[in-house]
Amino acid sequence: MSEKPDVKDISRLREKIDAIDSQILKLLNKRTKIAIEIADIKRALNLKFYSPERERIILNRITSLNKGPFPNDALRFIFREILSAALSLEQPLKVAYLGPEGTFTHLAAIRHFGSSASYMPVESIKATFDSVESNKAEYGIVPIENSNEGVVSYTLDMFMDYDLKISAEIMLEISHNLVSKSGDKSRIKKIYSHPQAAAQCRMWLEKYMPGITVFEATSTSRAAEIASKDEDAAAISSELAAKLYDLNFVEKNIEDNKKNYTRFLMISKDYPAKTGQDKTSILFSLKDRPGALYESLQPFMASKINLNKIESRPSKRRAWEYIFFIDMEGHIEDEKVLKAIEKTKEICLYLKHLGSYPIDKSLER
Repeated sequence: MSEKPDVKDISRLREKIDAIDSQILKLLNKRTKIAIEIADIKRALNLKFYSPERERIILNRITSLNKGPFPNDALRFIFREILSAALSLEQPLKVAYLGPEGTFTHLAAIRHFGSSASYMPVESIKATFDSVESNKAEYGIVPIENSNEGVVSYTLDMFMDYDLKISAEIMLEISHNLVSKSGDKSRIKKIYSHPQAAAQCRMWLEKYMPGITVFEATSTSRAAEIASKDEDAAAISSELAAKLYDLNFVEKNIEDNKKNYTRFLMISKDYPAKTGQDKTSILFSLKDRPGALYESLQPFMASKINLNKIESRPSKRRAWEYIFFIDMEGHIEDEKVLKAIEKTKEICLYLKHLGSYPIDKSLER
């Protein structure tokens, strides 16, 4: 029969943990020194410091080696921070995003680049594109669609005016929270929210906050800022915004659909090489004639290329002229994808390759 556990057993096990922590620290510093050596070589050869392809390989390799019980989601987060910290010692990445601090776009940026990147909040989606095009930032993060509310049309419009590429997509689970200074539901006389966030919480608000007026804010983070200055106000915001503005939770997870996510795009001046699990995005316009759209899609059907999304937008340049945005599986370097796009281009008035980038499968279960 085994001996009865003793308090001394806890101390003994904690000593083992302390020894392991010391080893982890030693190895982290050893890894960082090697990363700095690589940075010196890149600097001498005038190579780019940030390699998203290499980063993805590292994360995929680590999670594939993991046998547990440590969860893969947490492992990816930890290694993302390790990579981010090492890169900041080489040359911090400048990342523009739709601000202010605490927005879901900010959260998406941190999720992708880690907390050690240099983040630049800007006032609009257009300003994000401007920052990347003018080299004020190497990358930009913009929202493109929500699973409940649909596409962000303004982002699509920007791709018509800027010669930038999509270099990654980021899927972020969206959780909305009702927050206020006091955290007391009975004291709330008004609520501030971005219109899209309020729309995603419509049924909850009708049921639990009837008669309370919802005022529009430019972002969920701005809503939190306003609520932080008004004892009678509450805001619908992210946990990060609540923390930034020292607000208390009235209720967490008030979104009507719990399977609620937003897709963000990372924009830059180029796009990564293929990984084997990629997505390609294009936009094109057609002559206004019967069967034109059907004919333009035939090359993809003939090549058995799966189209993930088709979206149409008025071109705003000619009456009744439309621009079509398409996401498809595969990379522009795949022969069948390139050939299908070239055949479609022959039919179009205009066709633009927006980028080829790895599919974000982080929300797949």
